[in-house]
Amino acid sequence: MAQIPVLAHFRLLEVPVIPSLDGQSRCKRKCENVPGSLLWIVVMVGNIVRGMGETPIMPLGISYLEDFSKAENSPFYLACLHTATVIGPFLGLLLASFCAELFVDIGSVVADEITITATDARWVGAWWLGILICALLNLLVALPFWFLPKSLVKEGETNEPEETSEKSATPLQENDKNEAKQTMYEIAKDFIPFLKALFHNPVYMLFICITVLQFSAFDGMISFMPKYLEQQFGKSASDAIFLIGVYNLPVLCVGYFSGGLFMKKFKINLYQAANIAFWVSLLEYLLYFAAYWTVCDTSPVAGLTVSYQGIDQVSYAENTLLASCNMDCDCPLKIWDPVCGNNGITYVSPCLAGCKSSRGAGRSLVFENCTCVAASGFSSPNISATLGRCDGHESCDKMLHYFLILTLVCSFIFSLAAMPGYMVLIRSLKPEQKSFGVGIHGLASRVFAGIPSPIYFGALIDTTCLKWGSMTCGGEGACRMYDIVTYRWLYLGLPAVLRGVSYIPSTLVLLTLKKKLKSEKPVLLNEPIEMQDKRQEAVK
Repeated sequence: MAQIPVLAHFRLLEVPVIPSLDGQSRCKRKCENVPGSLLWIVVMVGNIVRGMGETPIMPLGISYLEDFSKAENSPFYLACLHTATVIGPFLGLLLASFCAELFVDIGSVVADEITITATDARWVGAWWLGILICALLNLLVALPFWFLPKSLVKEGETNEPEETSEKSATPLQENDKNEAKQTMYEIAKDFIPFLKALFHNPVYMLFICITVLQFSAFDGMISFMPKYLEQQFGKSASDAIFLIGVYNLPVLCVGYFSGGLFMKKFKINLYQAANIAFWVSLLEYLLYFAAYWTVCDTSPVAGLTVSYQGIDQVSYAENTLLASCNMDCDCPLKIWDPVCGNNGITYVSPCLAGCKSSRGAGRSLVFENCTCVAASGFSSPNISATLGRCDGHESCDKMLHYFLILTLVCSFIFSLAAMPGYMVLIRSLKPEQKSFGVGIHGLASRVFAGIPSPIYFGALIDTTCLKWGSMTCGGEGACRMYDIVTYRWLYLGLPAVLRGVSYIPSTLVLLTLKKKLKSEKPVLLNEPIEMQDKRQEAVK
């Protein structure tokens, strides 16, 4: 077969076909001499520094609100704080959607020369542009923190009259410095006792277990949801990120705000708050399983999901890419340069589609006289293929909207349970333990959930890869196509298992609080622990 025009097309996109052994040796030596990029170290260090700056804001900020606000207003203020933490990711996802629509080499590559679209698995968006913009915004937003006062007047109280003279002001300032030094010394000295006290707090430790399991599930889902929308519903990375932000994050804001407003209006005890969090979260968990029915028929790919005769079959082996219609073409199997035959079947490359010639240029390139398209039983005077994968079934758009509406409802219901659950954590700590306890809680959620969950989620999802890309020097590249049925079961099933297990410690929290409720007076949610102790001593 005359394959010269076809091979010239996809050799430029992926791996060049080396004609001789000498050429292979030269290429191998050249690849060995190319130093690996160390830019990933810069990205890693940048994330470490960013995390060091961001992490103290949450525990210290929560303690700041708790110490200087009325107890009944604290849940509402915390809800506003959590709402604000959702607005940021919402704007970030919109920015990410915009950047993903731009090619990674923007400014150095002519747009007309790019023959792939944003829906192609090989497309890489301008990820670095978002980092630069967010870094500048973070710098600007950090400046107001320098002007926050060290101490505030308790909400509802008045300032004491400042009638001290300049002579008495100096000793007061010295006393404040001495108290600050003493406080730092006491904090360092009491670190182990504080940590031991937290470990002996059953509600607190059970809540950490719940957080680790729930956060592992949600972090894994959010990390791979754009890829899931790409593979399951045929959306580009830009569209997937945009849809996630628009459908999920605004309702989270409403849910957090509504939950905080509800808790401010009604006086409920810790056991009631834990009950609300448990049953509302369980309702969302049961509703979550409806996602298994939001599926669509993706376009078949010859040699991977269907045979060259159009019969359904899933294959992880490379040899199934070869058939009698392309056996004589000497096609490279590592190439991923999909074309859509006019029979509705996608082929891994024009060569594997058996195309003999091509016409046009750029994205309008059309391949003609494709023998594998004819071998599928498709009868037409024009046996041709065009660049890119074939579109999925018409039901995909409908199912995508069902899936997004379901995630919207689930996000709203779960966010309603977030504030009651979080206040159980806060109120289970003594005043002097709040900052330390919230900090340990945040540390545990990041170390045991935030870091490992994307790793094992990604490792399991990679086991469903049907076609791996290849790098210039022959190494394994990114996955181009997944077994979408197995992908769906893993993507939805693993979070279901993690969240299901989390209801075991949740039940233990309810039992612990119920036992405490029977042995003591009802504990109001909007009453600090020190007020509870004083009230109980007064009763005695």
